[in-house]
Amino acid sequence: MDCRMDGRVALITGSSRGLGRAMALQFAASGAHVCIVARREDVLEQTRQEVESAGDGKVCACAADVGKADEMERLIATAEKALGPVDILVNNAGTSRRMPFEEITDALWVADLELKLFAAIRATRLVFPGMKQRRWGRIINVLNTGAKAPPAGGAPTAVSRAAGMALTKVLAGEGAPHNVLVNAMLVGRIESDQWLNRWQDGDQSQSYEEYIAEMAADLKLPMGRLGTAEEFANLACFLCSDAGSYINGCAINVDGGMSPVV
Repeated sequence: MDCRMDGRVALITGSSRGLGRAMALQFAASGAHVCIVARREDVLEQTRQEVESAGDGKVCACAADVGKADEMERLIATAEKALGPVDILVNNAGTSRRMPFEEITDALWVADLELKLFAAIRATRLVFPGMKQRRWGRIINVLNTGAKAPPAGGAPTAVSRAAGMALTKVLAGEGAPHNVLVNAMLVGRIESDQWLNRWQDGDQSQSYEEYIAEMAADLKLPMGRLGTAEEFANLACFLCSDAGSYINGCAINVDGGMSPVV
């Protein structure tokens, strides 16, 4: 099976670390030109060098806050000037925030929706027409499993992600006649910087490997372990290549079987 992306231009938000970085590395290794995006320029530059080394395509890095409308416009313009029209968009920027409903202020709701929903809306609005005109495009909205099964205390993230799943389905229907395919990937328990940060913020009485193994045991994960960022990136690469040419409008759980069938 050929998952090459030779000559395609991919833009991945939230891609200096974690899942976004893994996707950028995999896309570059598969022949794509890649624009990586994050707010921190220092981390972004290190990742840019790693992505450049992963493949032969061009790489650009753009520091931007995708939760701001004017920043998104600048980002897309920068990417297209450096690499050409965007063929692949991965809306990956976001954080995980959970708290009791009554403690969520209007300001917190707005901030969450700006980052996780409106950033995807704005980015898609800027690249969608060109994809349709060229009759080729791939969009992935990175959500989490709470989009399908929101847990108690899971707001505001679960609400934002559920809206992202609805957005995915709407865009899939509108893009399909033009060979623009839109899917969502729902993150389960996957090793990423958020778990490393939580371990570092704790007492570190156990190693990080022990911390991760204990988490998998406590959660009774079916495969007995967390997933890896590379495993997540493998699916993204498939969906964004010609190999995934008949998969559209899907919300795919990447959770090792943790979630019930929905």
